Amino acid sequence: MSSLTINKKSRRIIPGFHLSLGYTMLYVSLLVVLPLSMIFLQTMSLSWQEFWHIITDRRVVASYKISFGTALAAGLINALFGTIIAWVLVRYQFPFKRLIDGLVDLPFALPTAVAGIALTSLYAPKGWIGQFFDFKIAFTPLGIIIALTFIGLPFVVRTVQPVLQNIQVEVEEASASLGATRWQTIWKVIFPELIPAILTGFSLAFARALGEYGSVVFIAGNMPMKTEITPLLIMTKLEQYDYAGATAIAVVMLVTSFVLLFTINIIQWLANRRFVH
Repeated sequence: MSSLTINKKSRRIIPGFHLSLGYTMLYVSLLVVLPLSMIFLQTMSLSWQEFWHIITDRRVVASYKISFGTALAAGLINALFGTIIAWVLVRYQFPFKRLIDGLVDLPFALPTAVAGIALTSLYAPKGWIGQFFDFKIAFTPLGIIIALTFIGLPFVVRTVQPVLQNIQVEVEEASASLGATRWQTIWKVIFPELIPAILTGFSLAFARALGEYGSVVFIAGNMPMKTEITPLLIMTKLEQYDYAGATAIAVVMLVTSFVLLFTINIIQWLANRRFVH
């Protein structure tokens, strides 16, 4: 192969790859890698015994279970109902459609503390909705799930919506003309196209829920071993000037979140590869 052919293959249509890649690596390093590395460096001031004692404390372990459990539940709920909402907004015409479409983005713009106060006033035992239930909603894990579902909904809707818009109605009509029922069309034609987007929306909602603080502290009640989330425990240690303890717990959250999100991305990649080929 001649050098001229090699030069033609290595040439890109849009120039500036090496320069833009350098800026990208610098930007990501300064804003993501460097701050996260400081968490690990701060933790190195602890011995392994001290680190293990902090992260395995009963109160800390209980906060892990609450944070990851409620975030997972909220992510799954949003994956289901967010997909349904995206379907309705794309496939149907109805009054006030634009208003509802705009309301989906409201959790993005609303301060999390305001969301927490609003949800607490609704679901507290004497709240507008909570008073009609014999069981408690606010100050329980159920209340935390409601708050995390509220703030995570837009991630799923806005991820699935563009994919649905790209699926032409003619594809559904062709499936029906070939004898497929409505459920067969949804399950075998539409759903496979949506799986990568649903997984992406779920991972974004799940990651957002793990780090949520403002909307949860009001509705959770913050009872140790029952409704205390890990971000609140980190804030408590920071207020006590226990920086090493706070960063130790943060390291566990960081590593666990990274592993879970990496696993979800692998599943998404496999699903995308399967349905593309």
